[in-house]
Amino acid sequence: MNDNPDLAALDRLKTRIQGLRAKTTDNGCTEGEALSAAAKVAELLDRYDLSLTDVEIRDAPCERRDYETHRNKRIPLDDCVGAIADFCDCRVWREKNPAGEARYVFFGLRSDVEAAHCLTELIDLAVRSELGRYKTSADYQRFRHQERHMANASFTLGMVASIAAKLTAMKARRDQANTGAGRDLVVLKASVVDAELDKLDLKLKTMRRATRMVSPEAYDAGGAAGAALALSRAIREP
Repeated sequence: MNDNPDLAALDRLKTRIQGLRAKTTDNGCTEGEALSAAAKVAELLDRYDLSLTDVEIRDAPCERRDYETHRNKRIPLDDCVGAIADFCDCRVWREKNPAGEARYVFFGLRSDVEAAHCLTELIDLAVRSELGRYKTSADYQRFRHQERHMANASFTLGMVASIAAKLTAMKARRDQANTGAGRDLVVLKASVVDAELDKLDLKLKTMRRATRMVSPEAYDAGGAAGAALALSRAIREP
């Protein structure tokens, strides 16, 4: 019996995910197109998971996938990365790389960590793109020069909070649909990932977030930008 009956399907899945990411990052897609690609990734993941038996899922190896931030301080994605991990049935933590820069570590089944890394890249691109557009707006120009750093941070914070809420809602609908198909894949995959994570004997802890001052106008603008993405095919209500 083949010990890895799903390898060919997994390779095809990873190739399609990488193709979607390349299309988004190389051709300069809009943020709506980027998250449409992310929604397609979720569709591919669900189809792949449903093609596996419970035994194949339990026997599947787990691995880590790092996303480098190239920053030594917090970045806006900190407020969205947990939702990304949940969306892809992964676990995630933040650590320092040898250069002292922060990185996110996704841990889970191979297909899921690949998807989480792709989705993180897509959302990072979307936020940066929207912030660039916001900086050219009349509303942004009304901020005094010394206020613009807070405006930038507030906008991105509002946007990632909105996107995180959308991902959480999307995930709930996907889980409901999959459970309705007769299999609770979330519980099954979580048991596999958590068992493998326990073997690593990591000393993880939850950090309390510091209270941050924000510009209400910029925060709301960022939230509106994130909410507007729900109108795209990526996160449209069914």
